[in-house]
Amino acid sequence: MENTSTPTHCPYCALQCGMNVSPAPGGVDVAGRAGFPVNRGALCGKGRTAGAVLSSRVRLTSPLVRSGDGTLVPASWDEALDRIAVGLSSARRSYGPDACGVFGGGGLTNEKAYALGKFARVVLGTSQIDYNGRFCMSSAAAAGTRAFGLDRGLPFPLEDIPRTGCVILVGANPAETMPPSLRFFSELRENGGTLIVVDPRRTRTAEEADLHLAPRPGTDLALALGLLHLVVAEGRTDEPYIQERTVGWEEARAAAMAHWPEYVERVTGVPVPQLREAVRMFCEPSAAMVLTARGPEQHSKGTDTVGAWINLCLATGRAGRPLSGYGCLTGQGNGQGGREHGQKADQLPGYRKLTDPAARRHVAEVWGVDPDSLPGPGRSAYELLDALGTDIRTLLLMGSNPVVSAPRAAHVEERLRSLDFLAVADVVLSETAALADVVLPVTQWAEETGTTTSLEGRVLLRRQALTPPAGVRSDLHVLHRLAARLGAEKGFPTEPEEVFDELRRASAGGPADYSGITYRRLAEEEGVFWPCPAAATPASAHPGTPRLFLDRFATEDGRARFTAVAHRASAEEPDAEYPLLLTTGRVVSQYQSGAQTRRVDELNTAAPGPFVELHPRLAARLGAADGDPVAVVSRRGRAVAPARVTPAIRPDTVFMPFHWPGEGRANTLTNPALDPTSRMPEFKTCAVRVEALRPRG
Repeated sequence: MENTSTPTHCPYCALQCGMNVSPAPGGVDVAGRAGFPVNRGALCGKGRTAGAVLSSRVRLTSPLVRSGDGTLVPASWDEALDRIAVGLSSARRSYGPDACGVFGGGGLTNEKAYALGKFARVVLGTSQIDYNGRFCMSSAAAAGTRAFGLDRGLPFPLEDIPRTGCVILVGANPAETMPPSLRFFSELRENGGTLIVVDPRRTRTAEEADLHLAPRPGTDLALALGLLHLVVAEGRTDEPYIQERTVGWEEARAAAMAHWPEYVERVTGVPVPQLREAVRMFCEPSAAMVLTARGPEQHSKGTDTVGAWINLCLATGRAGRPLSGYGCLTGQGNGQGGREHGQKADQLPGYRKLTDPAARRHVAEVWGVDPDSLPGPGRSAYELLDALGTDIRTLLLMGSNPVVSAPRAAHVEERLRSLDFLAVADVVLSETAALADVVLPVTQWAEETGTTTSLEGRVLLRRQALTPPAGVRSDLHVLHRLAARLGAEKGFPTEPEEVFDELRRASAGGPADYSGITYRRLAEEEGVFWPCPAAATPASAHPGTPRLFLDRFATEDGRARFTAVAHRASAEEPDAEYPLLLTTGRVVSQYQSGAQTRRVDELNTAAPGPFVELHPRLAARLGAADGDPVAVVSRRGRAVAPARVTPAIRPDTVFMPFHWPGEGRANTLTNPALDPTSRMPEFKTCAVRVEALRPRG
């Protein structure tokens, strides 16, 4: 057979592993691409089986519309799009443009995210647009912008990790969430460096660490401040660096000194000797890094928590220097690009602020509209979902499954059901799509061309490798045809490269400047790191920026900002009725809401359903054995799943993965209390009780 393999990238996490895809009898062949520097040919089980989701056995192949008897039935594309256009125009006519909501996803390509934001603001005229990435990286993005003037997940390539001296990995479990990345941390230790893992559970990643700190959920802020206190007390600050490259140190130092070690031990449960050892390991080498993930970020104080870890880096001179710095392990496949080009409530393409008059003028000129016609900032993701059926009457949703992934999920499901009209575009019939009035089957991953931006800030080209089924269209096609029905005959091309070229112009001069990046360069260079401004001539093309902040930070004066923060309690603490803490997360064989991975037999065999992780002492007190059904109850609802008894978790904490719907839906329990800056919900801690149930049968 002729070799028709196409080089592309994985549809799942923000590593965006390189892979080769080719048609095969009865399916698709997927193989790791050895030449791509991030995964070097390695793939996790999700990536290796990604082609299974493209099977017509599991994916959507025809539009569906809600019939008179309440069921979803196949329909033509014209009928489906006509219904959506009527639903959107009716809401605008009756209630105004902000009655139309738009909800995007961190898995959409840059082209789709850009076009979706433009469609919302230009065609619908609505301010009510946000995306599920708000639930992932928004606290880290807010803290990074506040400290450095710019948010890019990692300000350096992953290849720098093995060459630093120490990494503190806070609330991250890459051994399960992005397995091919674990080798960077293994190589760090092989090279003589050390790994410190901060996690209330002894995860697979924590098993690899030189030091594991297991704080009580919701106390990462106190932990970071306690470490900074010790850095100051032991004379380990880098005073010349602080003087030359930062501002705000006096206030931040004073705040940290209120968090003495014994107090931090009482709050976090981390013993003082471990605190001192962590400071020694972090400060002794000439270079070190702090990397955070959802653990410290998904809190009502997530921005301040990340800010405290950034303060630790700044005080020790570990930011804006080679092989050092703070970084965020972005989660979703295009979580980075998705927050740069306009599907966030407060943002325009190029990571421009929607409230900045100059930004509005620039983007409006590219779009050919009056700057005053662009709406202002709208609601954040949870606030938008909470307003469904009241202020927002119609919703267009692309690439997200909030019935499973949103906090207080039963309430969000109720809000979705209360809408006058719901349209969903997705590759599968997710739990959210099953509630819709119209469902559109759209291309994904290997069936389309487009760009994504990895957690490194590396812009990548996904190439189309397969022809989609006859009844399937791209999201760009959907927006083009909807725009035409709503009066915008031009401005929404269906060719991804044409959309990207417009995105380049819209981003030019912005913080996330893609203007010097072309499809041709992406194909030839294995990606380009932004910012990459356009050059005057091809011969002087900008090389991209793999490493940020080496000369100056992206603030007006070039200096990084300390932020004075203090520990505070979580929005919901245990009490007599709800004496335990729940924390949530992922498992290696499922991904996010599971809408795609739960349709892959091999992955379901490895991870067939939800569970509740309990410490043996808690299990004994409850009278629950391993495998027995238990109920976890919060102020928002009740979830039931089998017990998994393990000493790998704190006795005061239980853990549930959030990939499943139904009675085991973890997000039925979670707290939508929001961070005041990032508007991140508090997924990672809430008060619960656990009840042992009689074994079924």
